[in-house]
Amino acid sequence: MSDVIDIVLPEGQLEGTSATLAAWLVKEGAVVKEGEPLAELETDKVVMEVCATHSGIIQSISANIGDDVAPEQVLGKLAVGASVAQEEPAKQTVTSEAGTDSDMAPMVDVSLNEDESARQFISPAVRRLLRENDLSIEPIPGTGKRGRVTRDDVINFLKNPQSRKVESAAKPEITPAGLPKSEPVSTASGESPFSFNDNRQSRPLQGEMVPHSQMRKSIASHMVESLLETSPHVTSVFEMDMTNIIEHRKWHKKEYEELGVKLTFTSYFLAAMAKAAEQVPQVNARFHEDALELFSDINIGVGTALGDSGLVVPVVEQVQDMNLFEISKRLNHMTNKARDGKLTPADMKNGTITISNHGVSGSLFATPIIINQPQVAILGVGKLEKRVVVREVNGVDTMVIKPMCYVSLSIDHRALDAHQTNLFLSHFVDVIEKWGE
Repeated sequence: MSDVIDIVLPEGQLEGTSATLAAWLVKEGAVVKEGEPLAELETDKVVMEVCATHSGIIQSISANIGDDVAPEQVLGKLAVGASVAQEEPAKQTVTSEAGTDSDMAPMVDVSLNEDESARQFISPAVRRLLRENDLSIEPIPGTGKRGRVTRDDVINFLKNPQSRKVESAAKPEITPAGLPKSEPVSTASGESPFSFNDNRQSRPLQGEMVPHSQMRKSIASHMVESLLETSPHVTSVFEMDMTNIIEHRKWHKKEYEELGVKLTFTSYFLAAMAKAAEQVPQVNARFHEDALELFSDINIGVGTALGDSGLVVPVVEQVQDMNLFEISKRLNHMTNKARDGKLTPADMKNGTITISNHGVSGSLFATPIIINQPQVAILGVGKLEKRVVVREVNGVDTMVIKPMCYVSLSIDHRALDAHQTNLFLSHFVDVIEKWGE
């Protein structure tokens, strides 16, 4: 006998957010193991997987792709028990000896269909790797169940130079003039391929409609609400000399790596934000109509771009109680979860102030950076670049080259004024510029 249990999202995993069923990773009749992903749900911030709580066979699927999913909603049925354990090896036998047992023919069909279709089920982490490396999934061997391509499969493919040659062979090499290298520079009649063609006719615009994801819809709604309906935004910009933290990082980077932790500039920024917020607590707050709620914990949200998929903000909590190593370790953990598509709504709760390190993509400064409601401030750090600045050396104004960047604070002008804004930035810059002194 086998028992039938419900496939549901574990209680509390949505943390009050709404979710949409983005994809089924299995079909009815599929044999699954405990912990294997069954479906993907997309919330306004993350994509999460619903995993099998037991080994068994998918008896039925009741939720459709695109459906809104509520906590504890039944998505399907999973048959588990002693008889199920016996069915999996039988299925494998029939698959390898198709046609030897007519009673098992339906199971052969199910297995073949799953083998053919499993490659289309792509996890968020795999989708991101394909997009960032301009890859198609076709040439990548899949080692996952029923041929599904895993994140490790993509990474191994990227590490193999021969694989990359095969992938790029079909793409013609383009000259600076915009022509494929194999294309001749002149025609048989002697006419130059660069001659001007004035016979081209105007035509109606043609385009492709790419539906918004749930995350993109939510980002659009939150940005409009924050900027146009909730908070009057004002931004202040300071300059910052990065010399001391560059030097400090150079001496400690290897030491951190030996302990399995990557030391980034963002770790220093979080530490400096906590120090500055202790001096100016009004930035670490929430605005209410009758009061400003000042928080004792400094929980910093870290804006993390997911390429074309959008932006998420995992939160590093209680930064005021951490040293630089602890901040780095926790930051590594949260950003890795974000880029692997494994964040949960709980990972983005309780933020009290946010940082956008937009300089990593080349931006000098951005204004305003939209406040992550219901917070009252967001810090922006621009691109690090060497610039000529004037410093007093032995009493003489001297032009020197320094690693500089712009740092900004966008604030909710209902809660803060220029005084608190500039005081916070002054403390923040002072901590960074005097690091290690």
